[in-house]
Amino acid sequence: MEKRYETVFILTPVLSDDQAKEAAKKFKKTLTDLGGKLVNEENWGLRKLAYPIQKKTTGFYHLVEFAGDGQKILPELELTYKRDERVLRFLTVALDKHAAAYSDKRRGKVAEAKAKKKEASNA
Repeated sequence: MEKRYETVFILTPVLSDDQAKEAAKKFKKTLTDLGGKLVNEENWGLRKLAYPIQKKTTGFYHLVEFAGDGQKILPELELTYKRDERVLRFLTVALDKHAAAYSDKRRGKVAEAKAKKKEASNA
């Protein structure tokens, strides 16, 4: 079984929504090109930062959960983040079995909530 990872990156707030989506798409393509399998992706949108970074107080947050060979994927992925001037900060962590189980459970609950909301709007 491949190891699972979660990476969160914050993009500069001067981007438009389309530019932020294009940047996220670039990082996902890098992941898949290196042999990673996307498990989950969440766009958290524009949020306030805990402290200013490069004189910016907000940023576009994006989370990507993936599975793959960390030895091969992580150095290249993080180099891609460092080379891209749109990225303010990034963090990649390995998920242990408990974190992976929690992530799966949380995703299931999010999907349930969306389904219930859709049913309520259709009724």
